[in-house]
Amino acid sequence: MSRRALIASLVTLVTGLALAASPPGHAATPKQPRISWTVCDDDPAVRCGKLRLPVDWDNPHGATFELAVARRAARTKSDRTLVFGPGGPGDSGVERILAGDRFSPEILDEFNTVSFDPRGVGRSGGAQCDLSLDNGLLTSQADFDAVTASNRAKWAACRAVSPVWDHAGTAGAVRDLDALRAALGLRQLTFHGSSYGTLLGQQYAERYPGRVRAVVLESVFDHSLDVREFVRTQALAAQDAFDEFVAWCAAETACVLHGQDVRAIWNTVLDARKNRFELAMLPIARLAAPDRARLARDIAALRDGADPTVELPPLVSSVFCADWPAAVPDFGAYEELVRTARAAAPDVRYGGGLLAVRACLGWPQPVANPPHRLDVHTRTPLLLLNSRHDVRTGHVWATHVAAQLGRHGRLVTYEGSGHGAYGNTPCTTAVVDRYLLDLVVPPRGASCPAA
Repeated sequence: MSRRALIASLVTLVTGLALAASPPGHAATPKQPRISWTVCDDDPAVRCGKLRLPVDWDNPHGATFELAVARRAARTKSDRTLVFGPGGPGDSGVERILAGDRFSPEILDEFNTVSFDPRGVGRSGGAQCDLSLDNGLLTSQADFDAVTASNRAKWAACRAVSPVWDHAGTAGAVRDLDALRAALGLRQLTFHGSSYGTLLGQQYAERYPGRVRAVVLESVFDHSLDVREFVRTQALAAQDAFDEFVAWCAAETACVLHGQDVRAIWNTVLDARKNRFELAMLPIARLAAPDRARLARDIAALRDGADPTVELPPLVSSVFCADWPAAVPDFGAYEELVRTARAAAPDVRYGGGLLAVRACLGWPQPVANPPHRLDVHTRTPLLLLNSRHDVRTGHVWATHVAAQLGRHGRLVTYEGSGHGAYGNTPCTTAVVDRYLLDLVVPPRGASCPAA
């Protein structure tokens, strides 16, 4: 073979291998994007950046948006990088990096920590529009129709001010994350996802298994559920956390309702109020921390005639509704979901799943990123960490996802309460840190005692 022919053959081979490395059915990005870094904080260790990416990854030469990124330099000047995936959907990863309090001192010493506002959130094309929810329970077809019409009107207004409204969701965010990995110069990704950010970690590992070094999934989201199971398991998680709160109140004199029938007081309060749906969200709001003492004070105040404020985190519907099919055609179907939640959570009654249903009523079907069972084949198992009594992402979700991952996942249970477990105890911190730093995978069935 001539030298020219040999070179041509080698070029063909290398090009073919490069094309084979891209997942089938998707066009390659025409040019490697770069991050434009700027000073953004008084802390000299922090830089903020913009990464220009396609709005629609299936049309990489079309419209673009800027992904907002932040980076905190490792205190030892290490060249290792950890990327954090924020939750919500709606949480800002940029703000997490600016705060610098998400990870242990050892991780901050040894890793450059990087995060971002996911597409459709905050500085990354987040819609500056009304996404508020009227939290009331729907009681008729007229209510159902009014909420659906209201949702669609709000979405139309949001669409006009967000470049990525119609292309938000985790499927696009997975491509964004891989572009960020490449722009950071990383051959493989070291990732820690929290709550809704665990869906990003799962789907990244599924799509790009060879590009994964380590993935932590803390407070695990289960994307394999249909709408009924989603509502039912969210209600189960809320009831489980409430049961644990009642047990705490019986044992601790710090509870203002200690020695009283907490369930009876709570249910009497709910039965007497017209805004019982909103009030039933109190355990979900308070037990995420968990702040059991505050929930007890709230119930006592309700008994005495006061109305505590219910604060729930925002839900960015352009992200969530693109991932999850609220295929609820009419009030009859919605009412069946209410009965499902009530059966699973007799004290909490409704659970957070019904709020999610309400937020997505009227969203176009089918969704862009439909639920499915995971098919992950990474060299290093994904590390799952979940509280036993997590009011938002219940332990049942973590066990479901661990079963789907099989030998490619390892679940560690924190035997306490709250949404989030990393940093709760030396045990939960060490489990994650040893995995991220040294790829130490805990044994099967590992757990950390409650604080």
